[in-house]
Amino acid sequence: MDKTLSQKDKLTGTTVPVGFDFTWHMRRLCEHICNDVPEMHHIDMSRVAISFSQARKSVRHGLHASLTPMRFEGGAETGERNGTEYRAQRLYDAAGTEMLYILRFYLPRFQNEPFGEKLITIFHELWHISPKFDGDLRRHEGRYYIHSQSEAEYDAHATRLAQAWLSSNPDAVVFDFLNYDFQQLELIYHRIIGVKIPQPKLIPLSA
Repeated sequence: MDKTLSQKDKLTGTTVPVGFDFTWHMRRLCEHICNDVPEMHHIDMSRVAISFSQARKSVRHGLHASLTPMRFEGGAETGERNGTEYRAQRLYDAAGTEMLYILRFYLPRFQNEPFGEKLITIFHELWHISPKFDGDLRRHEGRYYIHSQSEAEYDAHATRLAQAWLSSNPDAVVFDFLNYDFQQLELIYHRIIGVKIPQPKLIPLSA
């Protein structure tokens, strides 16, 4: 799963990656979703890094995807934990644009879910992004601010958004890879490649 591996395209002579670029395809899909779905128009995918991590076990239970905010509550650049003030480690793309979120998928676990579950997972994670797109999470009222008081209701909302988008007949080429499990993609493309981003660290501002 090394993105640096490449080969010459026989038709164009250009250098292309060997294998299926999971993070490239996922970025294209998320960009279409954020452009098509009014509730997602606040998301600027150019400032959302997409990564994958290899799950230690291929069992279905466990994380399938996660969203890491690069700011604290309200978009603050610093925050306090247990009496110590921290700032988050910064992340930039090749052009020098700072990322406000990291959207991470756990393979092969994510890819081995049914098509519908994969699509709902993507909407679930994108919906966590703050409406202000300030690097913080969407915060709900009450104690359970991440998923509101009912995670089932949160998932139901993500499901409605996913179903509405799918019923709008988006170009199938952008989501076709979700129809395959991990082993099927490997059989077709020989290997799965993409961007891996280490989990950012919290940096204490005082000794």
